[in-house]
Amino acid sequence: MTKPRALILGTRGSQLALQQSMMVREALLAQHPELEIELRVIKTKGDRLQQLALDASGDKGLFTKELEHALRTGKIDLAVHSLKDLPVVPAEGTCIGAILPRAVTVDSLIGAPSFEALPVGALIGTSSRRRAYQLAVHYPQLRTAAIRGNIDTRLAKLESGQYDAILLAEAGLSRLGLEVARQPIPEELIVPAPGQAAIAVHVRQSDEQLLELLRSIHDTVTAEEVGLERRLLQALGGGCALPLGCVCHITGEEAELRVFFASEDGQQHYSERRVLPRSEAESYVLELAERLRKDFAL
Repeated sequence: MTKPRALILGTRGSQLALQQSMMVREALLAQHPELEIELRVIKTKGDRLQQLALDASGDKGLFTKELEHALRTGKIDLAVHSLKDLPVVPAEGTCIGAILPRAVTVDSLIGAPSFEALPVGALIGTSSRRRAYQLAVHYPQLRTAAIRGNIDTRLAKLESGQYDAILLAEAGLSRLGLEVARQPIPEELIVPAPGQAAIAVHVRQSDEQLLELLRSIHDTVTAEEVGLERRLLQALGGGCALPLGCVCHITGEEAELRVFFASEDGQQHYSERRVLPRSEAESYVLELAERLRKDFAL
């Protein structure tokens, strides 16, 4: 009898990262119960520099580089990431081996029942300019400020009164089973980040056996949706800090794309919603990227 393959799965140490890694582990074991899968926590630069504003770092691999190194050097066999943290061009010799079915894509408001319920000048904590600039468009009477830390840390900062409300991705809150009062924000108000709510499994390109195993948990529709979103991100030459919102929903042979893009200072912005045949979505994304590059002098 062939000995079961023992896999080492690399993950960040946050509660959410561990939960997402467990989701991948459980999905793989459900399809391949003969596997042995050990979780190994690896600390990233983003974990160490908790006070650094994400948009100010200029580092496209803030939460991934150490995991990439461990993967390329054979210390781990696969790494699990929130796809929106993963650079659009994988490290040399690596690839995305699977993308799980993604959760709800919206952001949620915590600390108030709605933006309208907040007083003029209320301070909202958010980790991205994407959210801050969209809020400035719709609710110029509100203020935003950077917030760092894992979900529990951010909730504690809200509870201590440092912010009047905060914005977090609904997927993370749901995956952790947190019963905190919150209000999901419609995508037409705050367009999600490219790849938001998707979990990616990162592997070595040469590991054909593992790539074959991962096919059983790969969701092709989610992969197509996030592929289009990240294609726009790549065409605009940005990393996860670019003030870009892009979300795609595919239903049958129809694709709905919603986009928000802003200049670095947020003074200029563009938004659009387009429903088109699924077969035309990629050409639309490339044409849109060219228009945005020209209009924003990128």
